Order: sequence, then C-alpha cells, then structure tokens
Amino acid sequence: MTLATAPALRQRALLPTLVLLASSTAVVASLGAPLVPRIAQEEGVSLSSAQWVLTVTFLTAAVISPLIGRLGGGRYRRPVILCGLAAVCLGAVLAALPLGFGAVVVGRVLQGVGLSLTPLAIAVAREVMAEDRRPAAISTLSVTTVAGAGMGYPLASFIVEHHGVSAAYWAGAGLAGLTLIAAVLVIPGNPTTERRPTDLVGAVLLGGGAGGLLLSVSQAHNWTGAVALGVGLASLVSWVAWIRWTLSRTDPLVDLRLATRHGVLGANVTALLAGCGMYMLITMVVLLVQAPAATGYGLGHSVTVAGLMLVPFSLASVLGNRTTRGLDRLVAPDMLLPIGCSLFLVATLVLAGWRGSLWGCVLAMVIGGLGSGCAFAAMPRLIVRFTPAAETGSAMAFNMILRYLGFSAGSALVLAILEFHADPDGALTPTGFTVAALASSAVSGVAAVLGLVLARSVIALELAEAA
Repeated sequence: MTLATAPALRQRALLPTLVLLASSTAVVASLGAPLVPRIAQEEGVSLSSAQWVLTVTFLTAAVISPLIGRLGGGRYRRPVILCGLAAVCLGAVLAALPLGFGAVVVGRVLQGVGLSLTPLAIAVAREVMAEDRRPAAISTLSVTTVAGAGMGYPLASFIVEHHGVSAAYWAGAGLAGLTLIAAVLVIPGNPTTERRPTDLVGAVLLGGGAGGLLLSVSQAHNWTGAVALGVGLASLVSWVAWIRWTLSRTDPLVDLRLATRHGVLGANVTALLAGCGMYMLITMVVLLVQAPAATGYGLGHSVTVAGLMLVPFSLASVLGNRTTRGLDRLVAPDMLLPIGCSLFLVATLVLAGWRGSLWGCVLAMVIGGLGSGCAFAAMPRLIVRFTPAAETGSAMAFNMILRYLGFSAGSALVLAILEFHADPDGALTPTGFTVAALASSAVSGVAAVLGLVLARSVIALELAEAA
C-alpha cells in the first residue's frame, strides 16, 4: 500500500469505525439488566444491590457526558475518544476478574464512560464526512445506539447461560479492545485550537446530587429513617448548590437557562420521566421472564430468553422513529412527546394485566418500544427547532443527562418497590410486580400529561405570534 492510498482507505473505514464505536459501547453498557439476578446469586448480594451494575452505568454517563463533550469538543477530541475506549476496556476486564462485587461496580462505572462517546462520534462524522454522505452517516449512528443495546442484551444472556457472568465481560473487553485498535488507526485528529474551561465543580455537585438521590431511593428500605433522610437532604443540598453554581457561571457545564427555554422544557421533562418509566418496564420484564415459575410470578425461561425480550423493544423503537415522519402530517410535532409517553403508559398497563404470560411481556415491550421511538425521536427535533444553532450541542447534552438520570432512577426505583413488598424471608412477591408496574404507569401518565400541557402551550404561543 502506498502513502497516497492510506488516507483514502482511512476515509472509507471512517464510518464503519464510528458505527463500531457507537454499537460496541452500547453493547458493553447493556451488560447489566439480564445479568442482575445471576450476579446477585454469584456475589451473594441482594437484588437491589446487584441492580447497581446497571444503575451506576447510566449514572456515570449522566455525570460524565457534559465533561466528555466539553473536553472532546476541540483539539483533544481524538485522545478523549481513545481514553474513553481504554476506560471501557479496563472496566470490562475489572468486572470479568474474580475480584468481588465492588470490582464489578467499579468496572461498570468505567463502562459507563462509553455511553458519552457517541456524541463525539457524531461530531467526527459531521466535520469529516463528505457533505453528501453526512446526513445518512449521522442518522446511522443515532440508530446504532438503540440497535447496539438490542444486540447486547441477548448476546450477553446467551454467553452468561453457557459460560458464566465473567465470560460476558471478557467478551465486552475484547469488543472494546477491537474498537480501540480501529479508532487508533482510523479516527483523525482535530486541528482546532479552541479551548473552553471545564467546570469540574459543577460536575462534582451534579454527581453528588444524582448519586445521593439514587442511593436514597434504592436503599431506603434497608436504612434507618435518619440515614435515609440524611442522604436525601445531602442530595437536595448538592442539587441546590449545583443550580446556584451553574447559574452564576458564564460558561457552565450545562446551560440551565437554555434547558428551560420555551419549547425545550417539554423535551427535557419528558426525557427524565419517560426514561424512568422505560427502564422500570425493561427491568420488570427481564426479571419476570427468567424468574422460576415456583416463585408465583416468574415465567421460568432461560436468561437467554430474558435477553431476547429487548429485541422486539429495539425493533419497535426503530419503527416508532420512522412512524413519527408520517405522524407529522397528521399531528403537530409537539404532540409526539405525549403520544410516546401514552404508549409507555399502555405498555405498563399491559404488563400489569398480562405479566403471567410470555406473549403479554412481548406485547408490552413492543408497545413500549413504539413509545420509545416516538418520544425520543421527537426530543432532538424540538430542541433543534427552539435552540440557536450555536447552542444546540449544549441543549442536547442536558437532554441526554436527563435521559440517563431517568434510566438510572427507573432501574433503582423498580427494585426498591419490589423489595419493599417482599415477604418476610426477602423473596419477591407477585404483589410487588403489580405495584411496580402501576407505579411505572403513573410515571408515564404524568409524563404524558405534562408533555401535553407543555405542547399545547407551545402551540398556543406560536398561534398568537402568527396572529
């Protein structure tokens, strides 16, 4: 190969490498939900404690995404991507080694870094790809994240069933290592010299507030009232301090004024609540399908079948995304958020009523997937519509933070409800699943109502301005 052909080969390999980056980090991050019951059993911890292998990954992504976006927005983009992939690989190795449950949690923290790299991959495609290929490339990367999670769940479940939990994380380490090698060879540097200050204080306050809230939700039933109240109050203080600190800075980690702008607020509120309801649904289905039938609530299927439950959800999400284009001709774009949340509500009600059968779980996942595709596809469109071009990145970053916080809260909340309704021996009960499903319905219902109210206010304002 001559020196002249090397740049051409790198250019042709760029999109496949970016797709590999987005899909592999999503696959590794998804090595959580189907593995939770097995990890609880092997590590000798409670189900709510084991659930942190999923919760902490999304929490890490929520806290670190704005930092990664800030650091990777200029000339450090390539080293940030490479260091992020190295962290994912190291995290998978830590989780695979027999070092105890603490090492698994630390490993999952490092794996959460990978979820913050997809926006940087999109930024590379936007700046480097040829103009005629750019829209298709960005669209492909956006869909790849959902498809990667859909592939990761059944893949991880199959490996765990036949080779154990550590084998799943070794496979994740291999995939992350392969992606790192490809990124080193293909992803170009960024010649820009632009530098922006990094708000480390804001990141610490945001992480403390979010982590304390999730910890108090997931462990409230295990703590005394004073401890739970203390952690909750400390979390509240951290949130208040973060808001005051953010509003006082000229270049904050997250622009809260922009996040609460008319039209953008609905997308952000929905991201938090819909994300919470979505992961409550996913967590319940995964637990129900693989729990033994003798429990009175379980369906007694293998962990592989439990992982396959995410396939109809992912496919329906892609379908829901495409369906929104047709709905544009029938309803106002602002109404897509409440429509998506209403589908989440229907999905959780289906699960509450027909959780005793596999087809009921599949139907709930399909409806929930349609709601996911509809709601989450509408969010960036609304943000772009109501945000100046120069501020779109910041607005999207905050929406992604709320989405990940919603995922974290949902995965923690459903286990807290299930263990609160456990029997005296600590075993989960059918009543707990019913209550959890109805709680998820309530969250989705509130999201739908708020989305509708905010959408109607936007429509009314636009009509008034037009008049």
